[in-house]
Amino acid sequence: MRNIIAVSVMCLFVCGCATSGNVWREIAGTSIKGVEDARVDAMKKILNYDYKTCYEKVEAFLKKMPYVSVYYKDKGMIAIYVTNPNTTSVGIFFAVTDAGHTQVDVSSESTPTKEWVANSIFSETVLPQEKSNIDIM
Repeated sequence: MRNIIAVSVMCLFVCGCATSGNVWREIAGTSIKGVEDARVDAMKKILNYDYKTCYEKVEAFLKKMPYVSVYYKDKGMIAIYVTNPNTTSVGIFFAVTDAGHTQVDVSSESTPTKEWVANSIFSETVLPQEKSNIDIM
């Protein structure tokens, strides 16, 4: 028990308080760093919904998608796991463009998974997840 406390305290000193949340998410396997870093290569589309409506529609749509579970939600983003056949993180980011439009960015370190999620969201149709669209590591 002392070792666990010592390691925890050392992590806080090394990482600082501002990033301690990220450290704990890394340990728990729920970090969003990978999808944030992959955002530079995100698939993007401006949808004809205000921010609140867009966020709610995407959130409801994700519940219809097979092999998808939400693991992190915050203002401006939803992070999901796609679990077929491996667990792959996908980040869905929202940004207001104007009163009636919201830009949605879909990012992942796995291009096939990112494409499946983005194309499904953008078409508002759960597309079949082809074998060629599954990222096998």
